[in-house]
Amino acid sequence: MPKEPVEWLGDRLRILDQTKLPQEEAYLDLGRYQDIASAITELKIRGAPAIGVCAAYAVALGGLKIETRARAEFLKELRDIIRTITATRPTARNLFGAAERMLRAAEAGRDTDRIKEALVSEAVKIHAEEAAATGKISQLGAGLIGNGFSVLTHCNTGALATAGYGTALGVIKKAAGQGKKIKVLATETRPLLQGARLTAWELMKAGIPFTLITDSMAGYFMSRGEVDCVIVGADRIASNGDTANKIGTYTLAVLAKEHGIPFYVAAPTTTFDTTLDKGIDIPIEERPPEEVTRIQGVAIAPEGTRVANPAFDITPHHLITAIITEKDIIREPYGEGLRRIAT
Repeated sequence: MPKEPVEWLGDRLRILDQTKLPQEEAYLDLGRYQDIASAITELKIRGAPAIGVCAAYAVALGGLKIETRARAEFLKELRDIIRTITATRPTARNLFGAAERMLRAAEAGRDTDRIKEALVSEAVKIHAEEAAATGKISQLGAGLIGNGFSVLTHCNTGALATAGYGTALGVIKKAAGQGKKIKVLATETRPLLQGARLTAWELMKAGIPFTLITDSMAGYFMSRGEVDCVIVGADRIASNGDTANKIGTYTLAVLAKEHGIPFYVAAPTTTFDTTLDKGIDIPIEERPPEEVTRIQGVAIAPEGTRVANPAFDITPHHLITAIITEKDIIREPYGEGLRRIAT
């Protein structure tokens, strides 16, 4: 990365606008929490860990601009700010986890000056912890990638999505950095083409050989023996190991199972949601229909076409070979493993 995709500047947050990639590397300076909330909704920043990091900075920015010196009134205004931020995207667990941590940090402060200091400190800490977790995930996961492997990945899970080294894409980068001769198949990831626009961009920057394919080509390449493993990220993981990830992930997991191909999920423990027993309980975001009927503003379907646009799907735990976290690589039974490392 020429610059960090997420950078705290003390009184504002600088992000790389992912909606402009790969044509333009445009950075935005966001000085209000409302601007960060809009950037999350509009996918200018995306990926569960990065969303959590930016949400934390949004809470900090909002808190810095609260004028009242009365602690109770300050906390009331801060809770309103947090509600605005958590209303942006419902699926990513990191968003809500970061907001909960920020509120706890605020409530521990004795006066408004100390609360403001605590908010900034906690946001910076969340960012550092997420970045460190991705480094550990990448190191652990790289051990699962053999020399000469062809790895299929979906959506974007690199620095853009994590504000760190990356999760699934971090594993791939780390394996390549270890000198393993690997090939990557990157799905384009409809409807918003995060694979074609973002993963391809990151892989080119890293100098890692890859081939871009449409989502519907995955089964073809698996049937020809040209995929050694699949590795993806996650936006929320239920207590039993069911995972929510970018729409199309479930399809890949079914195909991988049919062809006897390992299917790995790489995600930090901040993505775990121990309040949910299984994946069916995970809220699935429904995105605007225009994301399906248009590509970068150009209509590809007749006006008035009826559209369904769930942003994520659920992969049942029995289709997952292993979940790679910063603490350990977990295999079945996932419930037991998740409980062990979440404590």
